Amino acid sequence: MIRATDDLVGTVINWRLGVCDTLVALGSATVDGSTILAKNSDREPNEAHILVRHPHAVHEAGSTVHCTYIEIPQMSETYEVTLCKPFWLWGCEMGANEKGVAIGNEAVFTKEPYAKSGLLGMDLIRLALERADTAEGALHVLTDLLGRYGQGGAAGYLHKGFMYHNSFLIADHDSAWVLETAGEYWAAEQVKDVRTISNRLTIHNAYDLASPGLVEHAIEKGWCRSQEDFDFARCYSDRLYTTFSMAHPRQSRTTELLRAKQGHIDVPSMMEALRDHGNSQGNNFSPASSSMASICMHAANELTRSSQSVGSMVAHLNGDRSALWLTGTSAPCTSVFKPVALAGTVLPDHGAQAGAVFDPASLWWRHEQLHRAILRDYDDGQALYAQERDALEKAFRSEVSDLMAESDGASPSTADWEALSQRCFDRATKATDAWIERIGQITASRRIPMPFDLYWRKQARQAKFAR
Repeated sequence: MIRATDDLVGTVINWRLGVCDTLVALGSATVDGSTILAKNSDREPNEAHILVRHPHAVHEAGSTVHCTYIEIPQMSETYEVTLCKPFWLWGCEMGANEKGVAIGNEAVFTKEPYAKSGLLGMDLIRLALERADTAEGALHVLTDLLGRYGQGGAAGYLHKGFMYHNSFLIADHDSAWVLETAGEYWAAEQVKDVRTISNRLTIHNAYDLASPGLVEHAIEKGWCRSQEDFDFARCYSDRLYTTFSMAHPRQSRTTELLRAKQGHIDVPSMMEALRDHGNSQGNNFSPASSSMASICMHAANELTRSSQSVGSMVAHLNGDRSALWLTGTSAPCTSVFKPVALAGTVLPDHGAQAGAVFDPASLWWRHEQLHRAILRDYDDGQALYAQERDALEKAFRSEVSDLMAESDGASPSTADWEALSQRCFDRATKATDAWIERIGQITASRRIPMPFDLYWRKQARQAKFAR
């Protein structure tokens, strides 16, 4: 068992790799009575994010499944899943299944030791999506797997010493749960209306379910004196790691955004929340100096901000009218959310699968030409295309609404969904290419801070990316 790192500098670096934010609003808080779950996946800048769909499958008795690090028994049947994931992992940062269950996870830092091997939090998400048909069912799959196989293993792409425990936000059309873990121990809370999670334990003493021995273990460790004194977050959190992850201000910000629109939350407002830059919001926003409280995270240096939002998802869980809105690209503030069916279709053709090296034939790396150009002059770059992006997304939402209306209460046909999704992906790609050319013709109006410029030059060299 090891800690996330053995030296202070490495600790600060590694903290900055584990930031993410996940949000959910139940029917009592949304415009149409649906559940909407949204997440930004924050990872290393060159850690390409890919979109994959695995079909419903039946497996032979006695078969196994090899996750990122360990092999476990396979179920006799697995559901169709759509995954948003780092290219090198078996599991995913967020995703949904054919039954309308969606999950996102967060790194959390606890006093419990980190195992060198086990199931990653991302493995656990995929396994739960493949095996559960409700949010509560997914919760029980997760806790059962934790008890059987434990969580552990290197979770960073290049930073192999980076390890953490996990929290999960799990939702279906009718309900949502928060599950927070510390090694083999866990607590769960059923969501009432809106809820968000970041990189910290947030469940205190009002949990709905908990692992056996949760309180007794804390008492034995001297973290509390009695059942009455027990507080899960206070007892199990690694306070130093959690503080430097800046999870508290980010979770406060996401909660504030949802509370402000409670009763009126819809897909566009969730997209807006994922694009939020916190206290840096406004016309003078700069990715070079943005805060760690930013929900739309921008990498800036190796020491204090070396992760960024590499992919985003909004899951609109509304029975037969469900849809997923995916970027498949980094920085939601520079990306286009595109619609796909929850299940039953193939994903639109979006080019080659992205990897560690620049490949303009892939959706993710093609968009990086836009994203990284905008970093050099954010305000002027955004001004050249943001209104067109917003209009494009509005048109996509209108087309999805029309498709749902035409189906007269039933699920739209596979052919209609596939045709609509492909049109949207193609139009977004064509628009992105035009924006890349347009932004390439402007001269930056402000000086780029040297540390920021050197950091992104290093990223470009590592990925063989032509700036």
